[in-house]
Parts: sequence; structure tokens; C-alpha cells
Amino acid sequence: MFWFRVLAVAQVALLVRRHLSLLEPDERARLARLVRESKGRPRTNLTANERQELLRLVRKLEPAQFGQAAFSHFRGGGLRKKR
Repeated sequence: MFWFRVLAVAQVALLVRRHLSLLEPDERARLARLVRESKGRPRTNLTANERQELLRLVRKLEPAQFGQAAFSHFRGGGLRKKR
């Protein structure tokens, strides 16, 4: 069971890396800064413009595809390349 967890974490890390690569380096840095500044509460800790920017950056990460791939992985589908 230990190795299953190790491999699962490694595969999800690769999936995260794949989606983060959709952002340019400056966009990744800005995303990290906005998340850090929000302190988990974007409505109160970010301006309206910052919230819009955060939303735009997150949308570029293709969260629906990430969720589907992660779910597929955990139900046994693994990380398959698109044809």
C-alpha cells in the first residue's frame, strides 16, 4: 500500500506540473502572489481587479480537465496521453 501512495503522489505531481506549464513564468509568479495575498479569503483580501486576474489565471490552468484527469487516475485510468 505504501508504494501505491508514493506512485499516486508522483503521478498527481506530474499532472499538476503539466497544468502549471500552461502558464508563462510571470503568470505563475503572479498566481502565487495573488493566492498568498488572498490568505484564503479572496473576497476580502483582494481587490475586484485582483480577483478577476486570479480567475483568469486559474481558468488558463484548465481546472475541469485537471479534475477529470485526477479522477480518472484515482479510479484506475492512470495518466494517459491524448491521441
